[in-house]
Amino acid sequence: MKSTTVRRVGLSIAVGTALVSVAACSSTGSSGGSGKDDKTVGKGTTRVSPIAALRSAEQSTDKADSAKVESSTVLGTLMSMDAKGNLGWSDGISGTLTMNYTGGSMADAMRAAGSTSMEARYLPDAYYAKMGEKFAAQAGGKHWIKYVYDDLAKLGGSSGAYLKDQMQNSTPNQSVKLLLASGDVKKVGTESVRGQQTTHYSGTVNVADLATKNSNLTASQLAGLKKQLTSAGVSTERVDIWINAQDLLVKKVEKGEMSSGEYSQTAYYSDYGVKVEATVPPASDTEDFMTLLKKQGVTPGSADTATGSGTSS
Repeated sequence: MKSTTVRRVGLSIAVGTALVSVAACSSTGSSGGSGKDDKTVGKGTTRVSPIAALRSAEQSTDKADSAKVESSTVLGTLMSMDAKGNLGWSDGISGTLTMNYTGGSMADAMRAAGSTSMEARYLPDAYYAKMGEKFAAQAGGKHWIKYVYDDLAKLGGSSGAYLKDQMQNSTPNQSVKLLLASGDVKKVGTESVRGQQTTHYSGTVNVADLATKNSNLTASQLAGLKKQLTSAGVSTERVDIWINAQDLLVKKVEKGEMSSGEYSQTAYYSDYGVKVEATVPPASDTEDFMTLLKKQGVTPGSADTATGSGTSS
């Protein structure tokens, strides 16, 4: 494989996989339901409705500020990935995740670049992706790639702008908001999840409609995003969440269909309030992603960069 090809494959991976890893730990969000039917009054008692219970869980999870996360993501034939680490959300997303690619064309590309495992460090303004030694040998000896969130909008058009918006706003409680916004919430029952007694809630959401209602994008960006989601075959997805006695999110599962096959995202949350550390890698061992693109003669937003940003959709 030519060195330029190796670099380009690695750069696309660095964009796509780090974005997908955060998507696997959180969700597209919303401001929640209408507030009606928060309580159902029975004979002499007050029964908390699913909407009221989810509102309480959304607030409790948001206030927790950090958690240990274990997630798995499958995007059709594109990739299968596991991620593990600590994430915080008191001031934007921060933390460190280790991602292992277990299948699909993304894992094959990662293997060609020297490793199927990658470390990602998230800071409020950028994330840093650590590639393997083989990649570093083709990238001037530097192991880390810095990706500034503001540059994301330049990659992949409307989906890039949407991903930038989500990267800056996605937190675990967004999964609860997503379910609240569905308008189709039901209590499934009580279940044990990793030794904790939890309440299971489920619902179905319209992906394109949520993207329209719950982001800060312009009308033209939203129209472009909806077109891309439709082209990818994404229409609806099922969301299931499990809440413990402390009103904290313990598990979430999102499933749907896209043109490349079934996608699913599962995440487990524990140790709320855990200490989160994410340090900036040495500048001497880091290259800015946009700088690398320019060195290769690749124009941001072109077909060469669309693959990198599009893997999260």
